[in-house]
Amino acid sequence: GRLAMMAIIGMFFQDGLTGSAWGDWSVYTASPLRAFESELGVQDPVGFWDPLGLSTDGNLQTFNRRRAIEFKHGRISMLACMGYITPEYTKFPGFLSPSQSLKFSDVPNGLAAISKVPALGWVQIFCFIGFMEGRDGLKWDNESRGDIGWKVITSDDPEVLKQKRAAELANGRLAMMAIIGMFFQDGLTGSAWGDWANYTGSPLRAFECELGDERRW
Repeated sequence: GRLAMMAIIGMFFQDGLTGSAWGDWSVYTASPLRAFESELGVQDPVGFWDPLGLSTDGNLQTFNRRRAIEFKHGRISMLACMGYITPEYTKFPGFLSPSQSLKFSDVPNGLAAISKVPALGWVQIFCFIGFMEGRDGLKWDNESRGDIGWKVITSDDPEVLKQKRAAELANGRLAMMAIIGMFFQDGLTGSAWGDWANYTGSPLRAFECELGDERRW
């Protein structure tokens, strides 16, 4: 039943897109999605993936804006993942807030740190975010998508640069999925690496022996 639900949705989508549940994408030459199928970020294994049809209007400016935002979200997510992983191994020495005698080592990892950071610390964080957003900002044109002027990892070779930007998009997409998983795991168990076996108070345990609870999930 679960497999069939996924399968019929796929058939509906394929049928609506190509006119047949077994339609060949190469035959559907009139699709406005083809305007973007050679763009940066169209990568294996899914190719050009737009299940919500956000690009069906064929608007290049809108597409460029969304691609630049994807760059930004991917970068933030990669930093967030590192922010989860790094404190598991090392933390800054000294005090985060000398006036409150709060050391970096006193701040817990993950979501629990939110309540420990002093108010002035949050002010500094949001000021930095505002600075990054308010300076030149991201460019929405073809040449500068995702370019915020930081040229540490770059290349004068257009092909090499394209490969690096494609790799950044792929890594950013993986990081977006990863940080959501860490948030969920942290919120559920109290740690991004939490053990479900220790979370004995979950109301979900009331149904874990029910029919349909299969080990492969």
